[in-house]
Amino acid sequence: MRLLYRMAIRPVHHIMIIQLKDINKTYPGSVPLHVLKGINLDIERGELVSIMGASGSGKSTLLNIIGILDNYDTGSYTLDGIPIKGLNENRAAELRNRMIGFVFQSFNLISYKNAVENVALPLFYQGVSRRQRNRLAMEQLERMGLADRAHHLPGEMSGGQKQRVAIARALITKPSIILADEPTGALDSHTSREVMEVFRSLNAQGMTIVIVTHDPGVGAETNRIIRISDGIIMPDNA
Repeated sequence: MRLLYRMAIRPVHHIMIIQLKDINKTYPGSVPLHVLKGINLDIERGELVSIMGASGSGKSTLLNIIGILDNYDTGSYTLDGIPIKGLNENRAAELRNRMIGFVFQSFNLISYKNAVENVALPLFYQGVSRRQRNRLAMEQLERMGLADRAHHLPGEMSGGQKQRVAIARALITKPSIILADEPTGALDSHTSREVMEVFRSLNAQGMTIVIVTHDPGVGAETNRIIRISDGIIMPDNA
């Protein structure tokens, strides 16, 4: 059954949306830290991928580079055909806002704003009117099964509800890609499965999703696992 599911959502045209070639990243210091060592990675449009590795393996740095939150030293990165190198901050922010939705372990919700206001926030920065952004935020909350929590503050919601609000916020700008950094790290196993079901449902609708995780259970719910160790992507048979 799982195999049929995977075949059904595999992209037909094998269009690469993320292409990294020989990416190197070193953090300077008294002892420079070479975090990524010649990373080569292609991710197709419509894939559901996990990046797995131990703490300090480089997986979060890799995700930050994919998300244009961090620079790389050498190599090349192409995002949906656009070379990502030496962009000024305005152009980088424009690409991030248009193409990428982020989901974090700590939810990153604003504690004094309710669910609708949190979800609508990215549209505020795009200059969308209050009425329009609140309407679109409600639509996303309904998709997440959270319409009855729309006017609740984060402190009045469970961990799973907060993460679904965070996913709704990531989706509101209609990005091409969702990048999730340990999205189940603060959740119990039952709630983790529920959140992964949300990601799988989004992926079945064509969304490209990349999840950084150390949880083998989360990795097993994705269609491809990329294993990274000491800044190097391991071959599939390693």
